[in-house]
Amino acid sequence: MFNVRVYGLLINNNQEILVSDELIKGKYYTKFCGGGLEFGEGTHDCVIREFKEEMDLSIEVVEHLYTTDYYQPSLFNPAHQMISIYYIVRALEPIKIKLKETAFDFDETQLKKHAETGQTESFRFVPEHLFSPDLLSLPIDKIAAKVFKEKIASIFK
Repeated sequence: MFNVRVYGLLINNNQEILVSDELIKGKYYTKFCGGGLEFGEGTHDCVIREFKEEMDLSIEVVEHLYTTDYYQPSLFNPAHQMISIYYIVRALEPIKIKLKETAFDFDETQLKKHAETGQTESFRFVPEHLFSPDLLSLPIDKIAAKVFKEKIASIFK
């Protein structure tokens, strides 16, 4: 089985990168925003839908950044092979949800959601100079972060 995931890397005008801090089945993960491709959906449509669902944020895809080019089993189901696609995205409107300043800063409503669904999330921006692949939890995210760091280093020179 293949598990296709699509993520968006959003950088704001202050040169900060958006990350999602998530509590999934009792474990903590910091990752990029995005999620699973649904049957019949294109990858651009997937990342646009995921940002709308998770953050109530309209985005547009700017460009492709990285696609998994090696075998990576799923952390949640080792019988599944992960294929992750990363895009640089741009917000089309101001962010409406409350962003957090620190990792895993979940409020009571979010913790109640975790009790019901086994998952919750919060979002925060990380300044570019503090952002590194080591900040992220998932192996493919770490590679995409490295590619992203190299790309933004050339943009902001």
